[in-house]
Amino acid sequence: MTFAVTSHFTPRAWRRLAAGALAALAFIGAPALAAADPQLPGKSITVQPIKSSIAEETFQTLLVMKALQRLGYDVKPMREVEYATGHLALSNGDATFLASHWDPLHDNYYANSGGDAKLWRDNTYSAGAIQGYLVDKKTADAHGITNLSQLADPKIAALFDANDDGKADLTGCTPGWGCEAQIEAQLTAYKLRDTVTHVTGNYSALIADVIQRYKTGQPVLYFTWTPYWVSSVLVPGRDVTWLQVPFSALPGAQAGQDTALPNGRNYGAVINHQRIVANRAFVEANPAAKKLFSVMQLPVGDITAQNNAMNEGAASERDIERHAEGWIKAHQTLFDSWIEAAAKAAR
Repeated sequence: MTFAVTSHFTPRAWRRLAAGALAALAFIGAPALAAADPQLPGKSITVQPIKSSIAEETFQTLLVMKALQRLGYDVKPMREVEYATGHLALSNGDATFLASHWDPLHDNYYANSGGDAKLWRDNTYSAGAIQGYLVDKKTADAHGITNLSQLADPKIAALFDANDDGKADLTGCTPGWGCEAQIEAQLTAYKLRDTVTHVTGNYSALIADVIQRYKTGQPVLYFTWTPYWVSSVLVPGRDVTWLQVPFSALPGAQAGQDTALPNGRNYGAVINHQRIVANRAFVEANPAAKKLFSVMQLPVGDITAQNNAMNEGAASERDIERHAEGWIKAHQTLFDSWIEAAAKAAR
């Protein structure tokens, strides 16, 4: 059985709903009262969630935690670990699930951690994520910039020079996220090493600097993805422009894949799906959890709206707790159907 998910929330409506939702729990991961029911399939079974350092992935992780709690599982507070280490922890049984595995961006992490023999990812939790390079629309329109390869021209690259070294400063990804390896491979493939510097570090701090420079009228060049709040602040088509790439060029397990989108545009990355990746031994021993992971689906738009609420200041644990409870309340019938299907699978 599959369940279709649709959402018609605007970010403003979403935040109103979240603000009026149930009171927050004392801390993320507090066990639900329903777990006391001895008939629930997860009774006395411990679950250890993990997430990356991206705070905006807390929401989707928390929704899975709450569903598992409804099934009686003893869900521990989520631990923060970067993707490569997290996949190994799942493989070794030191963690149970990660709700933000990007397929195919994280294929190398999956394969290097034992692949299907050790891990499970037979689901699509959130579909249709895109990623790529953007520049401010004013500069793009003034200089006819539409393709990343144009940065091989020193004069074009110099437009995005933020530190006066003559090279374009491309705000990229935090090391360990996977997208940084993609950017590095493409800088080489498109012969941009002499004219472009890949600026890495704490992405939240780097993108805050990009936004500030944009607000002061300076050209900006950066990498981002959806779902994420950045595109709610720097809106593609209005404030910024997606750059295409001259040809497909991906590293590692993605090598050889065509990155052209269905509309013919090529932003340098294939469409990704966020999946719940889990320890295979746990999933095979827990049919209720396996079914739950299989049927849960979350629209990209809802993740983006919640992430934008965080960017606007509602980013504490209690805030994110309200967001999760608000989403469940607004989709109660759907959420209950997930629990019902999971409990049935265990019988």
